[in-house]
Amino acid sequence: MNRIKSILFNTDMVQATLDERKMVTRRICKDTGERCVPDMSFYNADKRTFAVHNYADIFHTDQISLAERACPICPGDILYIRETWCVNPNYKEFYYRADRRIGTPAPYGLKWKPSIHMPKKAARIWLKVTDVRVERLQNMTLDDFLKEGITVRPEAFNDPETAYMQARRMFKQLWDSTIRKDQIYVYGWDANPWVWVVEFERCEKPESER
Repeated sequence: MNRIKSILFNTDMVQATLDERKMVTRRICKDTGERCVPDMSFYNADKRTFAVHNYADIFHTDQISLAERACPICPGDILYIRETWCVNPNYKEFYYRADRRIGTPAPYGLKWKPSIHMPKKAARIWLKVTDVRVERLQNMTLDDFLKEGITVRPEAFNDPETAYMQARRMFKQLWDSTIRKDQIYVYGWDANPWVWVVEFERCEKPESER
């Protein structure tokens, strides 16, 4: 059964989505680890589950069990982006920081509110999930970085390796900025965690939410 769920985007990624540069997002897959390997070949659309292989060793030679886990996001789900925002209570009008230049204050003396507090009724960007998979974070290619909304200098494409390294550095900074400092050694770029890769396309707000 498909669901409607919220997803948090920072201002840069909201702008990239509005510009149609961002077509995928990566999120930490917490049901995994060095001895716990995900396997989407066991994906069950009806139950919204996938499998993880539990091993006794980090080399994955001694499997202990196969366990079923819930998928947080599945193909067909509808996501609405929660972004930095504010509302004019007099006119019941919403404003979004992504629409304004960096450093621009909120209009009419209002204060920007964090994305986590944005209600569904304020959502203006709706996404339909087209594909979901699990992979190691550092498996990303140049094309993966670009689909995440990362931009590199045009001249960098004269050398694919230069373009890759530039995009990789920018995405690493972006990724690590979203991880709590006390968890960076577990979920930061250098830790190379397992992540959900969620591909999406823009869609209209569902009738049920209008």
